Amino acid sequence: MKTVRYIKEIRDILSSYREEGKTIGLVPTMGALHDGHLSLIHQCMANDSITVVSIFINPTQFNDEKDFRMYPRNTEKDLELLKKNECHIVFLPPEKEMYPTKEIRKFDFGSLDKHMEGEFRPGHFNGVAQIVTKLFSIIEPDHAYFGEKDFQQLTIIKAIVRQLNLPVQIISCPIIREPDGLAMSSRNPLLTASERISATKIPEALFKIKELTDKMGINELKEFLWNEIDLDPNLRTEYVEIVEETGLNPVNNWDEPGSKRACIAVKVGSIRLIDNIKIS
Repeated sequence: MKTVRYIKEIRDILSSYREEGKTIGLVPTMGALHDGHLSLIHQCMANDSITVVSIFINPTQFNDEKDFRMYPRNTEKDLELLKKNECHIVFLPPEKEMYPTKEIRKFDFGSLDKHMEGEFRPGHFNGVAQIVTKLFSIIEPDHAYFGEKDFQQLTIIKAIVRQLNLPVQIISCPIIREPDGLAMSSRNPLLTASERISATKIPEALFKIKELTDKMGINELKEFLWNEIDLDPNLRTEYVEIVEETGLNPVNNWDEPGSKRACIAVKVGSIRLIDNIKIS
């Protein structure tokens, strides 16, 4: 496994692989790796000749300085895990390498960022777009792998690729859950023992609503989900939305066309978790 910190070096390495006809896959991460990340890496390794995992905690996508400072960091453990899983290249750039000057680019996502995460984390998706497009420019991957847990982010990244005609295929990978159903997240280890128990109410409520779509209307189902979660004093729901998957437009009734997904954000103590489930 090669660990590379600088753009010129990784470009030179990847150029030689391309000359050999090898395909490049990219798994962008912010570190604090877990089995969810490993599922993306294994999918990449199955599809591409060379797997590149980037580790960079991107400051421009945090609208809360405290959240940025609290974000878990364990680079040594991450590198050990990647080596054990036979990753080919780790791109671990310092901040000055990725942002040598102040980043000023602005992106237009249409209606995709106007609710859910976009409402509660203003500027977040612009920061995501800044770093993802930088990584695509540096790595020039054939494929890039993203998890469905961040479903709104995944949809926006696909839109960016179409909008900018970027020569990369986005591969979406399913949510990986703990044995008790909680979606794997780098933030899960920040939960206290009691908060960790409470957090399982999030997937329990999501799974429950799948069985209720033929018994309840959209608004009734959203209210049910909200109330189910907020019964626990450790939990405070920020939003519940049922959206059409392609355009992320909120759905008003079940007869509307397109596949539908329930999305939720919940504060568990001071830790914010998101989750979603496909419901039709």
